Amino acid sequence: MPIVDKPGPGSVMTEAIIDVPDHFAIYDLDVRINITHTNVFDLHLFLKGPQGTRICLNYFDALTEYDIYPNYTNTVFDDESSISVEDGAAPFTGRFKPRGPGKLEDFNGMDTFGKWRLQIYDMFDWDYGTLDSFELIVTIPEPATALLLSLGTALLTLSKPRRNRKS
Repeated sequence: MPIVDKPGPGSVMTEAIIDVPDHFAIYDLDVRINITHTNVFDLHLFLKGPQGTRICLNYFDALTEYDIYPNYTNTVFDDESSISVEDGAAPFTGRFKPRGPGKLEDFNGMDTFGKWRLQIYDMFDWDYGTLDSFELIVTIPEPATALLLSLGTALLTLSKPRRNRKS
């Protein structure tokens, strides 16, 4: 998919959509991307979930952090990574913590069902690129863990004190 290159007023974004047909509770979410681009330092990447939650995976400040390097190659954004994407280098091969605002953990506990969007803004109009792939890596709770979580919620609900009780 070509990345649209129209920054500034009336800017356009490239949006890739994964439509997840199944209902699962998210325990952990990671995102894998492959982007061929002449300069990834002018791309801003966002993930938007079906319920409207939107987080930033990566962006660079063009005034203070700008370099010219190509590609995201088998790049996995993972909150549990020990390396922040700011400390990485293009082509960002491997696992990296996203650069906020927001964290992938903001999706924990949400339903996987619906349209997931990878939104890409190309901030400069003199270069070009393509989104080659976009993948969600979803970890769901083990069945026993899910059952315990459900039981824990039920027990908490049952043990709530009653209010406005008449004697």
